Amino acid sequence: MRKWVVSAAVVAFLAPAAALPQAKSGNSGVYDQLNLFGEAFERIRQDAVEPVADDKLIQTAISGMLSGLDPHSVYMNEAEYKALQNPTTDESASPGLVVTLDNSQLKVVSPRDGSPAASADIKPGDIIFTIDKEPTYDLTLPEIEQKLRGPADSEMALMLRRGTGAPIEIKVKRANVKLPTVTGRLESGDIGYVRIAGFDDQTAKTLADAVNHVRQQAGNKLIGFIVDLRNNPGGSFDAAVAAADAFIDKGDIAVVKSRKSDNAKHIAATPGDVANGLPIVALVNGGTAREAELVAGALQDNKRAVLLGTKTYGESAIETILPLNGNGAIKLTTARYLTPSGRAIQGKGLDPDLTVSPLKLEKVSQADRRREADLRGALKNPDDKSSAATPPAAPGEPDKAAQEKATNTTATPPKGDQPTVASGDIGTTSDEQLSEAEDVLRGLALVSGRTAAR
Repeated sequence: MRKWVVSAAVVAFLAPAAALPQAKSGNSGVYDQLNLFGEAFERIRQDAVEPVADDKLIQTAISGMLSGLDPHSVYMNEAEYKALQNPTTDESASPGLVVTLDNSQLKVVSPRDGSPAASADIKPGDIIFTIDKEPTYDLTLPEIEQKLRGPADSEMALMLRRGTGAPIEIKVKRANVKLPTVTGRLESGDIGYVRIAGFDDQTAKTLADAVNHVRQQAGNKLIGFIVDLRNNPGGSFDAAVAAADAFIDKGDIAVVKSRKSDNAKHIAATPGDVANGLPIVALVNGGTAREAELVAGALQDNKRAVLLGTKTYGESAIETILPLNGNGAIKLTTARYLTPSGRAIQGKGLDPDLTVSPLKLEKVSQADRRREADLRGALKNPDDKSSAATPPAAPGEPDKAAQEKATNTTATPPKGDQPTVASGDIGTTSDEQLSEAEDVLRGLALVSGRTAAR
């Protein structure tokens, strides 16, 4: 029998004794690997040039274990976990940025509407190199989120790069305000424009109020709605489901799949349609991410809306916070959602029904146009067979995939897949996508022959 070298501290931290599985012949490989981990742990304790505390070794090991799974699974120490549960009022202000880690680079998913980050002209796809001159490449996502937060009205300096341009420094303030997730207005006298910028516990009510307000303004002239999901980085899963349900009278909203394929859960819509069956055009782009993609996919699959814009971000992971017995917690990806028809969003994104790119696009090279699928350890799309089409190169042979990527790297992305990095014109008179959506909606209203009177 091999002698166990895993220290008591390791075993106690990783799992209570009662939770450890009984040794079986089929588990010998797992226990061999735990022996390997324990041996490495003891070697570091004894031979590292500087003494290392046991808790630091354990936390680092868990962080590394999670970082190898996917970009969103992370370890939070006890202080970070408590801060997540009970944020202090004097240190909870933020610039309003939703970010992710992309191969150790800090990437902006999208700034939130009305946030200091949006006012500072930070855009989706920007790469942040430093926060107050501290490099971000070796920080975990919880550490980054802590650094972004601070006292209200305090200012931070972000060094970032946009596209292939030179690094620039942007000063942005933190604000401790609740940002609205829904705004609405009457467009051109007969079109309801509803902007959904995120999802929180007030989104469903605010959405219903916005639609009703627009309907009252239009009287009996309303011909349909434009639902703007561009640069929406997501938020509350339940709030997103409720937002989709508001426009869908019957059918599925999403399908949630965990590790076991037979555990698929269908989330069905409840009767009622806040738009009363009027045509809908939904605007999407590369900043339409996470729960916003759930809404877009539900509207598209249920034939409730025409998607117009550019391909969405491509992330559908559901993370669960799992406490670790007084030693912090792990945020683990435990499921992902599909569109009602079973289409995978993860690593693929949603293609619009009508591809319309803004005219005022910054030229971004293909190498810098990253989505969820490009992140290190990103969850794979089970429906995508392309990843298996090109086998890895043998030693000494050229990497065909790398050659192909280099060949396709151009200053102007191919038609139909352009990144929408310009966000300042969203919802304004200079918004070409919004103008196109109005034309499409008028065509839909004409074809359907629906009247606006209710």
